[in-house]
Amino acid sequence: MPHRSWTLLGSRPVSDHRIFRIRHDLYRFEPGGIEREFVVIESGDWVNVVPVTDDGRVVLIRQFRHGVRELSLEIPGGIIDPGETPQTAAVRELREETGYVPERVRLLGRVHSNPAIHNNHTYMFLAEGCQPTAAADPEPLERIEVVPYPLAEIPDLVRREEIRHSLVICALALAGLMKDFS
Repeated sequence: MPHRSWTLLGSRPVSDHRIFRIRHDLYRFEPGGIEREFVVIESGDWVNVVPVTDDGRVVLIRQFRHGVRELSLEIPGGIIDPGETPQTAAVRELREETGYVPERVRLLGRVHSNPAIHNNHTYMFLAEGCQPTAAADPEPLERIEVVPYPLAEIPDLVRREEIRHSLVICALALAGLMKDFS
């Protein structure tokens, strides 16, 4: 629901980039009648998965991220395909990126990815009883290294800034893995 101070005057598409689109929204702000254009990144919803094995390891992945131009230590995740449920997407992304398949999957929560400029949500799941039972099947341009870590090491990875992806840290916190973080 729009805020009473902001009136949407118009919206126009700017560009399409396969996995997201950019649009400009023109608003009037009251009081004062100031008009301003804002950039919005339209994207499908995303999933993030905290995969935990029976022996108490979190299955992390390391991959190159173009935005920061470096390797990033993360949890598996990706875009929800059209017609796919968030839970189905979570299991698919986990299998595709790592080869691990869970026994149980539970929704931890849903967050706005970045409400200042994005229009989508990220669904975060805990996948338990994960076993490496399938062959990983990453996208053609993905080079993913699967790196399981003991549960107890997760807060230290964040503290040492080895894990810096904000949505990953949020999912780890929702999973209860950051309670020893200080």
